[in-house]
Amino acid sequence: MQTDSSAGVDPRILRTHRDVVRATAELLVAGGWDAVTHAEVARRSGYSKATVYAHWPTRFDLIRASIELICDEADHPAATGDLRADLRASLLDFAHDLAEGHLDRLLAGVVEHAGQGQDVADLRQRLYETGTRAMRAVLTTHLGPADVEPVLALLTGAVLVHVTYAGQPASPAFVDDLIERVIGSARRGAA
Repeated sequence: MQTDSSAGVDPRILRTHRDVVRATAELLVAGGWDAVTHAEVARRSGYSKATVYAHWPTRFDLIRASIELICDEADHPAATGDLRADLRASLLDFAHDLAEGHLDRLLAGVVEHAGQGQDVADLRQRLYETGTRAMRAVLTTHLGPADVEPVLALLTGAVLVHVTYAGQPASPAFVDDLIERVIGSARRGAA
């Protein structure tokens, strides 16, 4: 039984898939959902529109494939075992991803299209789980199970609002203060 889904697949098809999905991801990050069209993806990837349509019949198919690629390639700071240092590294990384403009475009797209069905809801969930995976693991190690999700929401929500809505950089001092307030509150509540 073969477990490698690419085993036996023509290398040209694999290359086409890689090139088109990468071009779509770059387009999505740079311009958001509205920038993704079959014509623009074909132009950027160097393939014909017919080829792109044959493998990704809808614009959403292109977007889903590119978000999956982005999630698969997501990189998070390694955990050290120090709660505050690990949260600081993760939150500064999250803030950087928001400030650089690619994460906020991805999130805006799934929020804007949320009413379009379960497929978009699944993408939103995938982005959330991918983006919070490292912080959730850190919190799970240091906090009680009932505190993990609320603390995660407070930390990520505060950074999201500060960077995306208020347009302010998330400085190390801001992140350190946030961590102290949220973790301190969670620990007082557990006592």
